[in-house]
Amino acid sequence: MRTGKNYVFLVLANLFWAGNFLFGAVVVAETSPLLLTFLRWLFALVPIVLLACVLDRPGRADWALALREWPAHLVQAALGLIGFCLFTYLALQHTTAVNAALISAVNPVLIAATAALLFRERPGRHLAVGLLVSLLGTVLLVTRGDPAAFVTGGGDHLGELAMIAAVACWALYTVRGRRLATPPVTASAVQTLIAVVLLAPFALPQLGGLVLSPAGWTGLAYISLFPSVLSLVLWNVAVRALGAGRSGIYLNLLPVFTVVIGVVIGIGVEPVQLVGGAVVLLGVWLSGRRPRASGVPGTADRPGAAGSPDGGRPDAPGPVR
Repeated sequence: MRTGKNYVFLVLANLFWAGNFLFGAVVVAETSPLLLTFLRWLFALVPIVLLACVLDRPGRADWALALREWPAHLVQAALGLIGFCLFTYLALQHTTAVNAALISAVNPVLIAATAALLFRERPGRHLAVGLLVSLLGTVLLVTRGDPAAFVTGGGDHLGELAMIAAVACWALYTVRGRRLATPPVTASAVQTLIAVVLLAPFALPQLGGLVLSPAGWTGLAYISLFPSVLSLVLWNVAVRALGAGRSGIYLNLLPVFTVVIGVVIGIGVEPVQLVGGAVVLLGVWLSGRRPRASGVPGTADRPGAAGSPDGGRPDAPGPVR
């Protein structure tokens, strides 16, 4: 039952993140990516701290541990809370929410590849093939099916390139997560505080000119609560229990949810987006396939086997924070 609960957490986390793309496109049309990122984490700070106190119940030793690990928390905040959000909202100023979400579908295979690279593990055959196929799909999405026009500078592709940068930030954020010993929700609270402090000097001068429509305020409220607090906490708790490789596969639900919700509310989906997204998901599926047993009992099924989502590392980094 506990395991089933964690899978439900992963599904809900991705559903709420899908709303981040759709509502983010609304809000970032009325303000800057920097100010949106700052307000998102500013409004989320108190709820995350309260949840950390309730769920983790950190004692003096836990806060002391978080203080000792502050350099790692600083990097995590810069990658996952600032870098990912800034690049994502920049992307949403130049491309559709559907296209940004489809590009993010490369995340699971990129996480596995990053883990293999950082820990100097040779990637399994399935991971290598899956990565190449996913990259092909990403190229289709970034170039909108016209690589020649992209190479010659035709069209505005800043949104797609910014989304790739966001995905890279999230992959590094995920892989580095297991290195922290701070309890997961407490780590999220610490990193949120760091993000707010780092962003404040740059965002506060823009605050005086903030004017949002009712739809903009609604979007900001949603982003501050659901993706920022609930998704972050649900994801961290589930990944701590299930591991990064198994949980990362559930990121495939994010573009699916975004496309479905987008179609329901009237956002058009182009054929090249469907093809590119399908190719990306095919690559993710290929990267997660397990090799056949090679005469050694349990080879194909053991955690961390070559070609598994963990990139062949038995203790591959797990929790995202």
